[in-house]
Amino acid sequence: MSASATTRAGSPLRRAICRVAAVVSAAFIAACQPIGGAEQASGPSIGPLIEPGQPVRVALLAPAGTGAQDLEWLARSLKNAARMAAADAQGAAIDLRIYDTGDSAAQAVAQAGAAADAGAQIIIGPLFADAANAVGNAMMPRGINVLSFSNNAEIAGGNVFILGNSFANVADRLVAYGVRSGKRNYYVVAEDDIAGQIGGRAIETAIARNGARLAGRSNHPVSVSGIDRTTPQILAAARSGQVDAIFMTANNQAVLPYLTEKLAAAGVTSQVTQFMGLTRWDQPPQRLTLAQLQNGWFALPDQNLKAQFDARYRGQHGEPPHELASLAYDGIAAIASLVRAGKRNALTTDGLTQSSGFNGVGGVFRLRRDGTAQRGLAVATIRNNQVVVLDPAPRGFRGFGF
Repeated sequence: MSASATTRAGSPLRRAICRVAAVVSAAFIAACQPIGGAEQASGPSIGPLIEPGQPVRVALLAPAGTGAQDLEWLARSLKNAARMAAADAQGAAIDLRIYDTGDSAAQAVAQAGAAADAGAQIIIGPLFADAANAVGNAMMPRGINVLSFSNNAEIAGGNVFILGNSFANVADRLVAYGVRSGKRNYYVVAEDDIAGQIGGRAIETAIARNGARLAGRSNHPVSVSGIDRTTPQILAAARSGQVDAIFMTANNQAVLPYLTEKLAAAGVTSQVTQFMGLTRWDQPPQRLTLAQLQNGWFALPDQNLKAQFDARYRGQHGEPPHELASLAYDGIAAIASLVRAGKRNALTTDGLTQSSGFNGVGGVFRLRRDGTAQRGLAVATIRNNQVVVLDPAPRGFRGFGF
C-alpha cells in the first residue's frame, strides 16, 4: 500500500503500517506467568500434548534477510527477546530454533514446514498477516498452533493466534473508559484504506459492545485534499451538541497531526469534544509538543514494566529493542510458564487460552478462542507536553470488564 498523496510541503503522507499485516506501532520485567484460574472450554482443541519434564521444541519465524534496515532491526529484536525468554524459563526446557523468512509468505511457509519436519511443536511468528495466514493453513493438517506477531484480527482463528495489540482491543479499552467517564456519543473518523476501515469497524463494534451510541462516521482519503474535504463534516458533528467524543483511526503517521491541526484551527479540540485515537499519540516523541494533541486520549501498555524490559534488553544487547520485541518474549515466556506448571496441554488451544491469562512484558494478556489477544492497557493523555496516565493498566482480568 504505497502512499500517493503529499503534504503541503510535498513530502509523502506516509502510511504507518508497512503492510496491513504488520504490527507496527504499540510495543508492549517480569517473565510471563499464569495468573491462575480455569481454562476456557468449548470448541476443538488443536495442538500436541507434551511430556512434562521433556524439552519443548519451539520455532521462531523472524522477518530477517530482506536487507531493509528497520526490518532487520525488528527481526534482530524478536530473536534476542525470544532467546531472553527461553533463558529465563527456569523449570521449563525450551528448545528454541530460529528461522529467517524475509517478508515473503512463501518463504515463511517453507521455513515453517522445515521447522515442523525438524520436530517443532509450536510456532511463534511470522510478522505479516498474509504470511501468518498461509503458515496457519500449512500447519493445520499437522496440528501445530501458530502464535503470530500480527495485530490483524482478520486472520485470527483456528490454529492462528495474534500476539499483537489489535485495533479491537484498543477501541474497547478506550470506549469502556469513555462510557465510565460520561462519554456516550461517538463520532468515528477513519482513513479509507484497508487498515483505516478495519480500525473503523473495530471502533463501531466497541461502541455497541459498551452500550454507547454511534453518532456518525466520516471516511477520508489519506491525503491533504481528502482531509480538507472531510473536515467540515467532522466540525459540523462536533458543533451539533450530539457528540461527546471524536474517535480517529489515524493509523497513517502524517494524518493525526494534520487532521487534529485542522480541527483545532477551527476551534475544536479535546476541551470542546474529546479526541480519542487507536494509535500511540506519544510516538514519535516530538508529538508530545503538538498543541492540538494535548488532552487527547489513547491507550498504551504498562510503561513501568516496559521500561524494565527495555533497560534489561539494552544492557544485554547494546541497543534499544524494537517496540515489538516484547511480543516474542511474551509468546515464549507464556509457553514456558504453562510447561513449568506441568500442563500436558500447554501447546494446545485449551492450554494457551486459559481464561486467567499471563503477566507479560507490557502487562496482563490472554489469548482467546477466536485467536485474538486481550491485553491490559492504560488510558493516557498528553498534558503540558508529557504523558499522563488517566486510568492504569489492570493487573488481572477479573472485574475489569474482561
